[in-house]
Amino acid sequence: MANKELEKVYEPKSVEQKWYQEWEGKGYFHATVPSDKPGYSIVIPPPNITGVLHMGHALNNTLQDILCRWKRMSGYNVLWMPGTDHAGIATQNVVERQLAAEGKDRFELGREGFIERVWQWKGESGGQIIGQLKRLGASCDWERERFTMDAGLSKAVREVFVRLYEEKLIYRDNRLINWCPRCHTALSDIEVEHEDKAGNLWHLRYPVVGSDEYVVVATTRPETMLGDTAVAVHPEDERYSHLIGKKVMLPLVNREIPVIGDDYVDREFGTGVVKITPAHDFNDFEMGLRHNLDRINVFDESGVVNAAGKQYEGMDRFAARKQVVADLEAAGLLEKIQDHALSVGGCYRCKTVVEPYMSLQWYVKVGPLAERALGAVKDGRTKIVPQQWENTYYDWMENIRDWCISRQIWWGHRIPAWYCDHCGHITVAKEDPTACSQCGSDEIRQETDVLDTWFSSALWPFSTMGWPEKTPELSAFYPTSCLVTGFDILFFWVARMMMMGLHFMDEVPFTDVYIHALVRDAQGQKMSKSKGNVIDPLTVIDAYGTDAFRFTLAAFAAQGRDIKLAEERIAGYRNFANKIWNASRFAMMNLEGFDPNQVDVASLKLSNADRWILYRLNEAAGALDSALTGFRFNEAASELYRFTWSEFCDWYIELAKDDLYKGDAERQAAAKYVLWLVLENLLRLLHPFMPFITEEIWQALPKKSGAADSIMISDFPTPCEEWAGYASAAAEMELVMEVIKGIRNIRGEMEVAPSRQIAAILDCKSEASLKLLKKNEVYVMSLARLSDLAIGQGIERPAEASLQVAGDVEIIVPLKGLVNVEEEEKRLNKEIAKIEKDIEFLSKKLENPSFIERAPADVVEKEREKIADFGNKKKLLQESLEKILRLK
Repeated sequence: MANKELEKVYEPKSVEQKWYQEWEGKGYFHATVPSDKPGYSIVIPPPNITGVLHMGHALNNTLQDILCRWKRMSGYNVLWMPGTDHAGIATQNVVERQLAAEGKDRFELGREGFIERVWQWKGESGGQIIGQLKRLGASCDWERERFTMDAGLSKAVREVFVRLYEEKLIYRDNRLINWCPRCHTALSDIEVEHEDKAGNLWHLRYPVVGSDEYVVVATTRPETMLGDTAVAVHPEDERYSHLIGKKVMLPLVNREIPVIGDDYVDREFGTGVVKITPAHDFNDFEMGLRHNLDRINVFDESGVVNAAGKQYEGMDRFAARKQVVADLEAAGLLEKIQDHALSVGGCYRCKTVVEPYMSLQWYVKVGPLAERALGAVKDGRTKIVPQQWENTYYDWMENIRDWCISRQIWWGHRIPAWYCDHCGHITVAKEDPTACSQCGSDEIRQETDVLDTWFSSALWPFSTMGWPEKTPELSAFYPTSCLVTGFDILFFWVARMMMMGLHFMDEVPFTDVYIHALVRDAQGQKMSKSKGNVIDPLTVIDAYGTDAFRFTLAAFAAQGRDIKLAEERIAGYRNFANKIWNASRFAMMNLEGFDPNQVDVASLKLSNADRWILYRLNEAAGALDSALTGFRFNEAASELYRFTWSEFCDWYIELAKDDLYKGDAERQAAAKYVLWLVLENLLRLLHPFMPFITEEIWQALPKKSGAADSIMISDFPTPCEEWAGYASAAAEMELVMEVIKGIRNIRGEMEVAPSRQIAAILDCKSEASLKLLKKNEVYVMSLARLSDLAIGQGIERPAEASLQVAGDVEIIVPLKGLVNVEEEEKRLNKEIAKIEKDIEFLSKKLENPSFIERAPADVVEKEREKIADFGNKKKLLQESLEKILRLK
């Protein structure tokens, strides 16, 4: 029996809150260990604790939730591991801004006091995004929520660091890194955001020592010349080969530096001569290693010129640039300045221009780790979808550089290394030591740097499950089944998880990696606050409901294509949610007193319409399973939309009305059962995409005894052999529907009002179609809105009629009395006059000798084709006019 009546209008907000609390409260999201069900696991890409839900999160987590709900309903023991990332620099900046507003800074609090303050902030504000993910319907196992700085993960980080150090895969070196002069820390490549800006190319003269000659170097950063230790030319450049081995005088600093030959130099760029500053340019650093050049660092950690910059000491780097250019110009050594577009790197948190900076840092030697991670994708142990991203992955992994893992901030995993002031030895240990491991001195101090945030998140698939302990979760759920992520972190996160997973677990961390695209605005522009084109997920959830929003994201998640999102699209899928609601209300009204447990299914006499909808439901279930297996979310959504709207609502419900309202008891019983059966199955198919509305309706539907307590733990529909056997009955029904469509098309062409009933004749060319249409006459009469229907073979037809064909059936609709003859005559005459004007214009053009002579032959031919087309249209319009005039 139905439990309750559905409200007239679907109100998402109250429904969403109610069901989410119910699901979470009853532990439906929780994975049980051990379990006799097969395991399926996904680890969430952990959002930063500073973050708020944006479109990227919404898409990413919607797709993960669809997979998890589908697999849970398909009989799997699903673990969707949630958690957040401590986001070192981002979080430190947030708390530092808070302190600045109070007139304090972190140095006043000291390291321990500052860390305590960050934990306090995390407790008060750091969980905001988790609440927002719950609003999205994310069915994560919240009982297992992890944080990259919690005790278990901190233990895993230490274990990994110490083991890599002992294996000589972690080392310290003084080399060039990305440096933020404001945050005073090294940055990974992903933490540098590049922006195209207008800039300059300065051409500077460097005198050749012992001659009147000089070379002209082109540079975008004249202030770094203070640290030049060579100039370079291509060894095969005939203009300069005589200078290789000689010296030039570095202007302003008056230091002699060598001229070297190196294949890296681009002969076509600038003058073909480049200045080499190994301490301030990544390419120059590599060239400096090849030629054993000095590295002269001319900036301090704030981007201010140091003592090596001589007379410019104490000047900010950009002020120094202006002064250096002015001084070169005064000395007659500035040849010219050109406009030159630049890609300028900025710190992802504070936007300060990043400086390549010489610094002593900790590194992971990634070569041996990358080799295994590369092989795992090449041999198919991990599959990347769409496949096009595999080549990007290969390219990165084959050209990988050692990973700088140290950061000069306080918030993060402090590097477990202690320096001995007595003997200089470095002690690296899992537990804090009290003495130097080499000399036993207690004069030791811990490294002040913390680890790059990506170091701890690289361990996420196994550290979250309790590694280094051998936990039941690890044996049940590692390797994980699938990772859903954006392409922007394929290298920075995915590749590093691959390296760490293979090294420490000896297995890949996931078998599939699904890379989703970007969510852009309706014009295809990237969303940004500065452009004012950001769509806030929480705002659209409030306006349209979570289900409509989720379905929109899935419907546009085509592999390899960015999503162009506009609010109108979400509004369109809200209409879809309303359609489901209204169809369900119709069903409920017709299921008064219906109890599926009392139905003897074997005795039901199904109509072709019943068999057709069950066959189509079967096909939809198969198509959905195939699409989700292949991560084709848009195809799955499209199949659901088409079946729900076009087949169930527009056709089956309309076909069933005659049986429900006018049929005998036998037909009513069959129609009620099939209506209930299809709706109940459809709700379960829709559930992974639209969890809230489906639960609300499903709970109101009559249930079979033994049904699950919630739709989310009920079975996902799978194709049924019996329904697959309804193919021929479905094909017959398709013909009936084609006939109805044909009559509707004629009504549309003739602009007959939907409320007006008309007559139709069906001339069948075979006995089979005659028999079929006679059997389904009631459907044709009702759905085509006919007052009279004649069905036969070789049937007499009126002289004036409109004709359509469906299969081997001719559909004839008499025109007499059907149209407003005078209005139609006016319309046709107007159309004919317009076409005659067009023909006259083109004819004159083609009669003009100068056009024929000057225009290309294909253009002339196209104009002739246009005249022929217009002639054919005129002929058809005149035939229609003759038909209409005969009706007068």
